[in-house]
Amino acid sequence: MNQDRYDDTARERIVEEPPKRVDAPVRTAFERDRARVVHAAASRRLAAKTQVMGPQSDDFVRNRLTHSLEVAQVARDLSRALGSQPDIAETAALAHDLGHPPFGHNGERVLAELGEACGGFEGNAQTLRLLTRLEAKTEGAGLNLTRATLDACTKYPWPRAAADAPRGVHADGSPRFVVKFGVYDDDRPIFDWMRRGADGTRQCLEAQVMDLADDVAYSVHDVEDGVVAGRIDLTGVDQSAVWETVRDWYLPDASDEVLDKTLAELRVVGGWPEAPYDGTRRSLAALKNLTSDLIGRFCGAVQHATFEAGDGPFVRYAADLVVPEETRLEIAVLKGIAAHYVMRADDRVALMERQRELLAELVGLLADRGPDALDRPFADDWDAAADDAARLRVVVDQVASLTDASAVARHAALTGRA
Repeated sequence: MNQDRYDDTARERIVEEPPKRVDAPVRTAFERDRARVVHAAASRRLAAKTQVMGPQSDDFVRNRLTHSLEVAQVARDLSRALGSQPDIAETAALAHDLGHPPFGHNGERVLAELGEACGGFEGNAQTLRLLTRLEAKTEGAGLNLTRATLDACTKYPWPRAAADAPRGVHADGSPRFVVKFGVYDDDRPIFDWMRRGADGTRQCLEAQVMDLADDVAYSVHDVEDGVVAGRIDLTGVDQSAVWETVRDWYLPDASDEVLDKTLAELRVVGGWPEAPYDGTRRSLAALKNLTSDLIGRFCGAVQHATFEAGDGPFVRYAADLVVPEETRLEIAVLKGIAAHYVMRADDRVALMERQRELLAELVGLLADRGPDALDRPFADDWDAAADDAARLRVVVDQVASLTDASAVARHAALTGRA
């Protein structure tokens, strides 16, 4: 592994830390970063935040925490295969959804609209804010992670002013109403420190690994959840209808011929079912083997293409990840299957509307009540805020920190309505 490629600049922290006790376990700087994210309160809250279906909807479906653990495993394995630092990629994957508010991208849309006066809201920018400010570990520096790890956690390394207009949909099927950016204006000092030596808006390799692992996990596991829930039958995909969804959401220029060919190639993957899922252990085991085969197929193709493109080293800004077009198509087809049969269901659309109404009311109530209705850390931030925009940012931080259930409970407590 290219450990020597991660120099003092990569291992530097925002606040210098004294040496650890001589009797403490010997760990690398990046192992310490991983431990800090694992033990963060924001990580625990992911267990009660929506992934695609709400965490209360079924014991089997994934929540943000289980999704993050799966992304972390994919990222670690791919990073190790490439010869980069697996602890960095794994930590980035564990942290990549920390900034998500209640109700996933649906909640993100509400906070972006209502937070316009304080610079908007974006889940990835909120992740950086959590890691460097809101999580309590080192005063003034959040978890005080290394530069290389923070950089790997940054999916969109640019401010809001440099963001493109939103288009397409999120991986959970919700339309993109929110511009994608990675830092709020008042977090720019730490962002600029973190990006010292970076090449413009380019992602470091470890962030590219995290980003791909997220895509792979979404595409494979959403299909798995849909099959077990009885919404998807992989032996009877309505290709005409699914292809329309693929074009609407992911690949607007893809032809039926290309998508037919892509699905045919997926169907020869070992483990693709020949009979509908029936809920037996045998059927569930076959489905789990299919997810493993698909993840191995995608990551193997990316590893091979990346090695073919250059000699490396595959670390930081010395190389880029290469994702073959065939792999992009296969991932998009799987996403399209899940999107058509799960995300477009009428019951989910109606629920999302109710969620937006609740969060909008909650923001208004907290802004009116101020520190009396805020958790102590956010009440302190409110008291220190210089103006109305800063106080609105505090309210947004508070709401974003809530889980689905605690947002509903806080709303009920403030309104008196269940």
